[in-house]
Amino acid sequence: MSVYRAGSLAVQDLVGVRDRADHVGRSLGQDIKPVAAAFLELQPLLIVGAADPGNGQVWAAPLTGTPGFVRATGLRQMSVGTGTPPAGPLAVALSTPGTPVGTIALDPRTRRRMRLNGRLRPTARGFAVEADQVFSNCPKHIQRRDSYEWVAGREPGPPEHLRQLDTAATGFIRAADTFFLATAHDAGADVSHRGGNPGFVQVVSPHELTWPDYAGNAMFLTLGNLRADPRAGLLLLDWTTGDTLQLTGEAHAEFTADGARTVRFTVTQAVRIPAALPLRWSAPEYSPANPAAGVGEHAVG
Repeated sequence: MSVYRAGSLAVQDLVGVRDRADHVGRSLGQDIKPVAAAFLELQPLLIVGAADPGNGQVWAAPLTGTPGFVRATGLRQMSVGTGTPPAGPLAVALSTPGTPVGTIALDPRTRRRMRLNGRLRPTARGFAVEADQVFSNCPKHIQRRDSYEWVAGREPGPPEHLRQLDTAATGFIRAADTFFLATAHDAGADVSHRGGNPGFVQVVSPHELTWPDYAGNAMFLTLGNLRADPRAGLLLLDWTTGDTLQLTGEAHAEFTADGARTVRFTVTQAVRIPAALPLRWSAPEYSPANPAAGVGEHAVG
């Protein structure tokens, strides 16, 4: 039996990478290995993706804490000590038992990332996730940031709700070198990372973005989810100011005859939170794997 869902298998066949995907798929498991547990305990940032249980919109949101706030508390359990759910569109989802969630811990210092997906269970200090899927990804397109610091006194501003992208949001997106993409499927949720040189995400209109789908690991978990369910949520963050921009809407992948792929995202709602994160990261060293902005080479991602 394949470890992949039908949407991923369909995209793998379309691109012609099923054999490679079957090989890479051996890395998908349910257990949190010791090296993964050690990695989690070093992280000050965790990205969570889920669908709002009220309206079904998919969002991605950041959680921060002193390293150790995320840790493995069992072979197949990750605990997150958030105290109380953060303000924002996922507050209800992160306090609802049984919510399917996707998570990704990304360390810019080492250009490593780890994804863990499963079901949420609220706890006295935050929540735990019973893992259905645990795996790591390659460092491609992760921008290296050597260090971070906690900014004393930085407090989140009030959330600003937008129905379309204004001038400030457009500039924020065009300057981004990283974003996180939450998707959903019939058995759960997932969060993946997307990175590139600033300008790799293009604002087509106040309601539409596009980005190239870069070559990756051939699993096509994200595009597979979108093939079956176009709901998606984007999180963009300013690594210096801590500002965040969260978008929800629908995404569709477009394939061309030369093997390039573009994802088109329609924005239905946005939330901007000034100074949402108390972290200030050092300036980026862009990944050597990044194509020049606007170049769509992508054959396997």
